[in-house]
Amino acid sequence: MKTKSMVAVLLLCLAGAVMSVAQDAQLGSWKLNEAKSKFSPGSPKTTSSKYEAAGDMIKVTLDGVGFDGKPSHTEWTGKYDGKDYPTTGDPNQTSRSYTKIDAHRMKIAVKHGDAVILSGTITVAANGKSRTVEATGGMADKKFSYTAVYDKQ
Repeated sequence: MKTKSMVAVLLLCLAGAVMSVAQDAQLGSWKLNEAKSKFSPGSPKTTSSKYEAAGDMIKVTLDGVGFDGKPSHTEWTGKYDGKDYPTTGDPNQTSRSYTKIDAHRMKIAVKHGDAVILSGTITVAANGKSRTVEATGGMADKKFSYTAVYDKQ
């Protein structure tokens, strides 16, 4: 009887963890829809992104064109708790933070050292098929802004 109870409790815990991750509208693979997007000159451009569960954290993998205009591949693993977590792959950024606003929106801040070089909002459509990233930022004398629309893959 004790074993059955423990198995039942473990299954309930696992089901709860799966449900909390499954309800994250940001998860999945996203591809840039160039026709619906607007970028100012000098904007970094993420052409594809993947958000996936990594234990109790989220792993984000981004490919595109970086702040320096060169091809970039950036990875970030962290939580949507507003704290800075390190990035790898792009020498122009050292950390990112994501803050969940509600089930479909979150804020993002990208830093190089202590300086915020990009900030914005990511919104997933109610139907879950698209997401929009509105961001502004800059490095040195280069300022940019963009609205990027992504389609779920």
